[in-house]
Amino acid sequence: MNTHNYYKVSGFIFLLVAVLHLWRLINGLTVKFGTYMVPTWLSWAAVIVAGYLAYTALLKKK
Repeated sequence: MNTHNYYKVSGFIFLLVAVLHLWRLINGLTVKFGTYMVPTWLSWAAVIVAGYLAYTALLKKK
């Protein structure tokens, strides 16, 4: 796989992660791992970080 395809694939994966976290926030869904309740601020951070990574990866030319 060349680097251009790598950046495209990773960019779309990060975009999917950002969209799914945003969807969780809009719909008010709760996430639990065992007894731990995942706070919503963690999804806000994930939207920002994954969105930025998707943006930078999809803008790479080569």
